[in-house]
Amino acid sequence: MTQRPEPLSRRERQQQTRDALISAAREVFAEDGYHSASVDRIAREAGFSKGAVYSNFEDKPSLFLAVMDQNLELAEVDLRDPFEQACNPASTGKDLAQREGYPPSATQGFALATLEFIASAARDEKVAPQLHKRLADVLGHYNEIARTARADDETLPASAVGTLLAALDQGAGLILLAADVLPDPEVFRAGMLRLVDPARALEERQPKA
Repeated sequence: MTQRPEPLSRRERQQQTRDALISAAREVFAEDGYHSASVDRIAREAGFSKGAVYSNFEDKPSLFLAVMDQNLELAEVDLRDPFEQACNPASTGKDLAQREGYPPSATQGFALATLEFIASAARDEKVAPQLHKRLADVLGHYNEIARTARADDETLPASAVGTLLAALDQGAGLILLAADVLPDPEVFRAGMLRLVDPARALEERQPKA
């Protein structure tokens, strides 16, 4: 006799609902933008009522932050030591999209929605601290890269080098969104190397004998 699978617990069902809402929200925000996206459509795309959204998330900003959290978690692997290998800027989501199977249009659409969200959240006394926490976590990853890869004789603190790394990476993402210009992975890597260890970066660029 075939053994039936154990029924899902209440917590597991809640997690499935939450995951489905986050997935649907990512698609709707990417297509409609942050301001135009409606909770009604997100619920409908996920196969639930609007009440299910508000049972799991306080409001639309909370739902967007949940999508952002998942994206940041998936993107952690792309925040790597630039001496390891050439890669696209993590902020562009190019490597993440290829790895997870997201279409480029969806990646770009959500990035644009994120700009909308940041502009709105920065003016919201309730949401701004939550956004700042996510940005601090992102900076923490760059600071860790700087701490482990910077030159021994570097006089700038790791936090300062990490901020410069973040500025280069995030700036590349903004240029891609504004002008559809993506730096060559080797060129981007060379820039990151020069920030963390200029002498070693020069050695890397020297032709092999």
